[in-house]
Amino acid sequence: MTDAVHVIGASGRTGLTLCRSLLDDAIPVVPVVRNPAKWAEAGLDGQVRPADLRQPEALRAALSDATRIVSCAHARHTAAILAAAPVSARLVLLGSTRKFTRWPDAHGNGVLAGEGALLASGRLGVMLHPTMIYGAQGENNVQRLAALLRRLRILPLPGGGRFLVQPIHQSDVVRCIRAALARDWPRPDTLVVAGPEPVRYADFVHAVAAAAGLRPPTILSVPAAPLILAARLTRHFRGLPTVEPAEIRRLLEDKAFDITPMRAQLGVEPIPLATGLSLTFRPCDDG
Repeated sequence: MTDAVHVIGASGRTGLTLCRSLLDDAIPVVPVVRNPAKWAEAGLDGQVRPADLRQPEALRAALSDATRIVSCAHARHTAAILAAAPVSARLVLLGSTRKFTRWPDAHGNGVLAGEGALLASGRLGVMLHPTMIYGAQGENNVQRLAALLRRLRILPLPGGGRFLVQPIHQSDVVRCIRAALARDWPRPDTLVVAGPEPVRYADFVHAVAAAAGLRPPTILSVPAAPLILAARLTRHFRGLPTVEPAEIRRLLEDKAFDITPMRAQLGVEPIPLATGLSLTFRPCDDG
């Protein structure tokens, strides 16, 4: 019988998608979640193991018999997972390309700390660093942008949206996780996983609008400072998606990555942006 995969954060967006994929292939999963009721709502098989990542004994008990562990929790919890996991278990952990940002924040610093803990541990496994993930049910990247485009005919962007993004579809993230699970890692490693090619943010916006059946907005080049100020005000307008100032700052840096290592080590060819967006908005089109 195939060894079960212990999935930390199984009730989250990526965790649920991964568990469905594994179960579809008759691979048993052990969901390790903080809230068992949320897992139960998904209606999937798997003997749930309740565990809070901030409670070492509970986490150790949940992972006591694990041979393969995937963590979809924030990478800042890596040290706790390493301390609780059996030494022989193979690990696939999710990080984020936020670690590369020019504007360090708690999210990015947590990813760096988690990566450092894995690399220093000598444990066998990998931390995958996805770019912007889109296409999951309830995700707030593409869907939130589409909600904004429904309200705005003119979209102000720093630099006119000339900086690069390289989003990856949720299905490709899951394919990368599964490929990493199937691979023997001779040492702790890290790997960026991203879409097939970078695109200008302005082109990304137009692609989202087209896939959502919306008129393409007129993009207006505006300095970042007033946009950061305006972002702080979005939380006060009912029906307008909230935009954080840090998100505006990150539109001032290219997020483009060479995925040759991803292709070589995982054998995953990510789907084109247009294909991924058509999948993302298909339920809306079907009514």
